Amino acid sequence: MNLRELGRSSIRVPTITFGGNVFGWTVDQATSFSLLDALLDHKLNFIDTADVYSAWVPGNFGGESETIIGNWLQKSGKRDQIILATKVGKPMGPQLKGLSARYIREAVEASLRRLKTDYIDLYQAHDDDQNTPLAETMNAFDALIKEGKVRAIGASNYSAERLAKALDVSAKLGLARYETIQPEYNLYDRHDFEVGLAPLVQKEGLGVINYYALASGFLSGKYRSAEDAHKSARGNGIVEKYLNSRGLGILDALEQVAHEVNASPVAVALAWQIAQPGITSPIASATSLKQLNELAVAANLSLSTEQIRVITDASAY
Repeated sequence: MNLRELGRSSIRVPTITFGGNVFGWTVDQATSFSLLDALLDHKLNFIDTADVYSAWVPGNFGGESETIIGNWLQKSGKRDQIILATKVGKPMGPQLKGLSARYIREAVEASLRRLKTDYIDLYQAHDDDQNTPLAETMNAFDALIKEGKVRAIGASNYSAERLAKALDVSAKLGLARYETIQPEYNLYDRHDFEVGLAPLVQKEGLGVINYYALASGFLSGKYRSAEDAHKSARGNGIVEKYLNSRGLGILDALEQVAHEVNASPVAVALAWQIAQPGITSPIASATSLKQLNELAVAANLSLSTEQIRVITDASAY
């Protein structure tokens, strides 16, 4: 398994990150446990979650994904075999949001309790908080690293301008810096990352763990007409956004290359991302062992220069 470093953190991860947002949402605890066991079997041991997952589900309050992972860690005893990433900052209730020093301290303790562990490998700011001075936020994260509660820190949903400012604050104050960024990036949504963030992350040597790597499932090829919208709860939005001549051109290129390498369009779409400059480990989820197998294929799939070019050209913006 090819491992890559998250920025300058010395933490090495596989080329696929497993998205833990499905735990407690589209899969129950028993299925989550079987997926976590299988992830380790495939050596895909980098798990990304967040405290807020899955507060959007009726009857949930947030913390469900972390709780399931924590229950699995307690049952399996395999904490030392996984790289665990979670996040702070999205609303968990009235007054429970943002990146103030007080709230970061409160939130990390709650995450550690739910995860049933005494450290988090990668702790990420889930959203930029422009109401809190960057110096306050970075000092709070730095303190957690010094205390051994967190090994490295990262950012999610930061613009290039704000990420550069955060890195500058850390450098000037001698504090730990964001080693990773989580942006939206996939074959359809390329522009914002490639034009805005990519030059900065390559200059600063940051790790990139991109979300929506499969464009909410569109890149699997299962949405090829408006009639396919019924295939998932998100189907209408997916069809509305992606089902156009460019989107269909991307699907055609993926299918062509998938046929050549005897893999699924999902595996090919992820392999293309893994091959892009600056991308460390795309985030993808699975709700079945069959889907998880596709992620394992992607992590070990090498595309030729010509195959990468075909897909790049089809997805040009």
